[in-house]
Amino acid sequence: MPPRPSAPAPLPAAEPASAVVTPNPWERLRQFTSARIALGRAGTSLPTRAHLDFALAHAQARMAVHTELDMDLLANALQAIAPQGQSVLRLHSAAQDRPTYLQRPDLGRRLGAESRALLQGQPPAQADVVFVVADGLSSLAIERNALPFLRQMLPALAEQWRVGPISLVRNARVALGDEIGAALGASLVVVLIGERPGLSSPDSMGLYMTWQPRPGMTDESRNCISNVREQGLSYAQAVHKLHYLMQQARQRQLSGVQLKDESDTLAAPEQASQAFMLGNSAVQPPR
Repeated sequence: MPPRPSAPAPLPAAEPASAVVTPNPWERLRQFTSARIALGRAGTSLPTRAHLDFALAHAQARMAVHTELDMDLLANALQAIAPQGQSVLRLHSAAQDRPTYLQRPDLGRRLGAESRALLQGQPPAQADVVFVVADGLSSLAIERNALPFLRQMLPALAEQWRVGPISLVRNARVALGDEIGAALGASLVVVLIGERPGLSSPDSMGLYMTWQPRPGMTDESRNCISNVREQGLSYAQAVHKLHYLMQQARQRQLSGVQLKDESDTLAAPEQASQAFMLGNSAVQPPR
């Protein structure tokens, strides 16, 4: 497989305005969002630049979904930051390849036979929390965000939480974390997973936290922190939110719809209470 580029090549600079392209009066608002607004028009169609930008974004989203995660590279990097004495477990869902994973979501929600046997052979983790790193629907999101997020998250837990083995799972859905957490005997499982790519965010990572995980649990039992990436929710903000939810889950012995995220009412790094859609306070360049 050829190496994946670290970032997409920039598009050529926009052509000077002409009588052919009718500008949109809201164009100045584009500095505040990466959403496709105020693109202008050429007759009844999009201008060429906007059309090419859309085609590039669509190609990036498809690449994020179909490209397989480099398990060897990420496993070695995770082992370097894993809590002392803990290993990185390389697991696989029951979906044996990427096409099957995309066509059979149910297979991505349970472990393959070999991975289940591997977990059963592990000694009791005696852990409060285990982290599951899953490729999900965007391997690009995990390649870019899982390691830097955990570099900040794990030290924040060192004094009050016993962290178990990190599981790295190929072709996984969120619910697979419940089976892993139960097999390792953890009170809490946190799944880092690549979210379904959007046309402005092919690298968005989600965090799913579940108290007392066990197979068969459904989404109302989980808390989700979404859009963790450099252009979205920062790692520091995500660490703050997840740490708050973990503390509340342990204190109240629950997670999901009964546990609300009120972390923004507390002091948070990088002004975590700011509006979600604006991201950080820096002005975003127009696309």
